[in-house]
Amino acid sequence: MLVKDCMTRHPIMISPETLATEAQKIMGENDVRHLPVVGDGKKLLGLITRERLALKPDMMGSLNVWEITRYLSNLTVVKVMLPTAKVHTVDSERTVERAASIMSEYKVGCLPVVDDGVVVGIISEIDLLHSFQDMLGLPADGVRVTVRVPNVKGEFAKITSVVSHQEWGVMGIGSFPSPRHAGFYDVVLKIPNVHKEEVRAILSQTAGHEVVDVRDVV
Repeated sequence: MLVKDCMTRHPIMISPETLATEAQKIMGENDVRHLPVVGDGKKLLGLITRERLALKPDMMGSLNVWEITRYLSNLTVVKVMLPTAKVHTVDSERTVERAASIMSEYKVGCLPVVDDGVVVGIISEIDLLHSFQDMLGLPADGVRVTVRVPNVKGEFAKITSVVSHQEWGVMGIGSFPSPRHAGFYDVVLKIPNVHKEEVRAILSQTAGHEVVDVRDVV
């Protein structure tokens, strides 16, 4: 799955002249946590987050309520936004796992999606979680089975051969290195219209393969 397949298209964007109070209102009314700040042609200039709109405690302590009100009434997002040089972005043709890697590495909650300098979308932690669910077939009922296999050429083909022979469908699939079992991979399949004990019995017959988890997912 690519970023363009799960990003939020046509995200709400604001200009650098937008008042911070207005930006905060937009975020609240639309239940979003990030607003790309753009200029002409939707060129990315910066990013506003809820954290960037929060007043620093030391500032609040030095101002009275009237001064705070006056300060906020004149504050534009250009003064508090994260400038584009510090905004991590991704282009729409990158994979979702690369986007997840960038967000994890830099500990950010979203990435503006930028193609040729133009904002075409935004991808957030929630979007990535949705894509993960889709790849493993969560939206539909079925049996989710995890098979532990040696990290050896041809082992995955054995699983697909069994699935094909049984004429099972597969709604989702994934794999990852087996936790605390060096040299093995856990392969996760989501199979519809089967009974979990049937799946366990059949997939356990392959030498060297171990069914470590099987459950109905509804």
